[in-house]
Amino acid sequence: MKKINLLLILLLALSFAAQRSDAQVISLGVNIQVGPPAIPVYVQPDCPVDGYLWVPGYWSYGDDGYYWVPGYWAAPPMVGYLWTPGYWGYTGGFYGWHGGYWGEHVGFYGGVNYGCGYGGVGYGGGGWAGGHFRYNTAVTHVNTTIIHNTYVDRTVVHERGSRVSYNGGPGGVNARPTPAEAQAANEHHVAATSSQLHHQRTAGQDRNQYAAVNHGQPAHAAVARTTAYHPANTAGSLSHSTAANHTMSRPAPVHHTPYAPHTMNRPAPVHRMAPFHPAMHSAPPPRPMPHPAPPREREHHR
Repeated sequence: MKKINLLLILLLALSFAAQRSDAQVISLGVNIQVGPPAIPVYVQPDCPVDGYLWVPGYWSYGDDGYYWVPGYWAAPPMVGYLWTPGYWGYTGGFYGWHGGYWGEHVGFYGGVNYGCGYGGVGYGGGGWAGGHFRYNTAVTHVNTTIIHNTYVDRTVVHERGSRVSYNGGPGGVNARPTPAEAQAANEHHVAATSSQLHHQRTAGQDRNQYAAVNHGQPAHAAVARTTAYHPANTAGSLSHSTAANHTMSRPAPVHHTPYAPHTMNRPAPVHRMAPFHPAMHSAPPPRPMPHPAPPREREHHR
């Protein structure tokens, strides 16, 4: 009996650890039968710090239905890492969320066109070169007074692409992982940072961000950074009549597609890269020019 109890405790601990490994899993214990609204079209704010990467906005889910988490610029956990956005996937008649993560390569994010360089596959907004991030200003906005590592590549522009925000299911994006995306899913990942998770929770407290209120057009679609977002309306939860279109049933767990990065076996963390520090990536100050030595007097030979 003791062995059985210990086994049950171990299984519960492993289950909790698996949930914590992807801190952006949403609404565990809730079956979501209605897909999220379309990705809204918005203007991306200028990148405020050299080396920051764009994290696109997305629809999250709370007790009152879907709410929009504003997009923002964020510092990667280490040099060379890129952001793979999360996505909603449909399987078994329900919608489940697969959280985003940091890694050396961009993985599968459901084929969803988030815009600003995330056209459904990979990231066209820039890339790392020599320890510095170069920005493609064809699809990203940067403050050129402080950021000079830029280039223009218009081949990655997808302005007229679908804005459907989920993979699979009725009307969903029909996309499967490419070989490169499948390989990226097995690489070492870093979960969303504490500031990213706090930003998501903050959006969930803003009544104006809920689709039941804004009808798919959130008041705050994007911010320069997470600290710049301040909810305008946190007055309680929505009424049942307002959120009636979001069908929920408990306590069945959320179903996930087999391509979710957090469901795959990951190797132990191997930190091969230095932590990211914006100050380390700014241009070095000019070095003073040495003063020429005074001319030597000629010796006069008698």
